[in-house]
Amino acid sequence: MKPKQILYSRQFVKKIKKLPSRIQQLAIKKEKMFKQDISHPGLKTHKLSGKLSSCFSFSVSHPHRILFIIENNQTVVFINIGTHSIYQ
Repeated sequence: MKPKQILYSRQFVKKIKKLPSRIQQLAIKKEKMFKQDISHPGLKTHKLSGKLSSCFSFSVSHPHRILFIIENNQTVVFINIGTHSIYQ
């Protein structure tokens, strides 16, 4: 799937600004891949379970993930970015 639109929650914007610039640049690179295909193998996109069962996640770096939801099958909302602690 190729998303038609990507929106960013306030929490996501706030968190990405606090990350080291190296991780911010890597997140931009991964977002470009995501815009082409949300299932790109380099992203390791997966559906979450439990209390986050309506969410998905993809890998920015080994410890860093972007948490997102899909609305209307074409709009994606980036909810959060960070280490595995964002799942709690």
